[in-house]
Amino acid sequence: MDTAFRTPLLDLFRRGDVARDVRLLAAQGAFAPRAHEQLGLLMLLVGDPDPEIARVADATLAAIPAAPLSAFLARADVSAETRAFFAARGLEPAAAPAVDATAPIAEPAAAPAAASAIVPAISDDESTALQKIAAMNVAERIGLAMKGTREERAILIRDPNKIVAVAVLSSPKMTENEVESIARMANVSEEILRIIAQTRAWVKNYAVVWSLTKNPKTPVAISMNMLSRLTDRDLRTLSTDRNVPDVLRLTARKKLASDK
Repeated sequence: MDTAFRTPLLDLFRRGDVARDVRLLAAQGAFAPRAHEQLGLLMLLVGDPDPEIARVADATLAAIPAAPLSAFLARADVSAETRAFFAARGLEPAAAPAVDATAPIAEPAAAPAAASAIVPAISDDESTALQKIAAMNVAERIGLAMKGTREERAILIRDPNKIVAVAVLSSPKMTENEVESIARMANVSEEILRIIAQTRAWVKNYAVVWSLTKNPKTPVAISMNMLSRLTDRDLRTLSTDRNVPDVLRLTARKKLASDK
């Protein structure tokens, strides 16, 4: 079931790129910090090919109290697909919409083994943060990516497990300044840079576009597509930058010459 609500994390689940144990925790309502995303995951997972995951997701949905769920469905930012899904389950929007949708709406059907560690109080000292994060399992790191601090997100965006890094981009705490910083990183995966480039709200920001274009890790096809958006000043900088691929540097030179 497609909710028409999109975040990098939801898109990863839609593509089927998520391990069974992580899908099972999501079916328990354990991950998403926002009602939109939490319900979107549960709606996807009731159709999971694994019978246990589908059953757990269905049970989690059934356990949500009707009143707050009906109020959520009355919000203007809830899709028609979501309303139709719950109408088929006998639930209609309330007369008055919920004011806030920043918190999860479902309580986890079963708490993860280390749920208390999902939002730990981590010291500002990065070495301490690295040590604590290294001791977490994947589910805990996903939870921290969604709910932790900016410093923790800066560490987790480089996590070798793709779903953890993608969860950082889905955090409701993510700011455009953070996205710009991530777009400059040469030690994040190409997948992360591709997601940033494909997120319309982020590439409206010129600083994000420039950071992606000059990042040598950004896939060349993406960087090339962004050349047309650069100022002449930045094109000149790019045309002499030995850190970017040759084809990008040469194309920037040609564009400058043709614009004269």
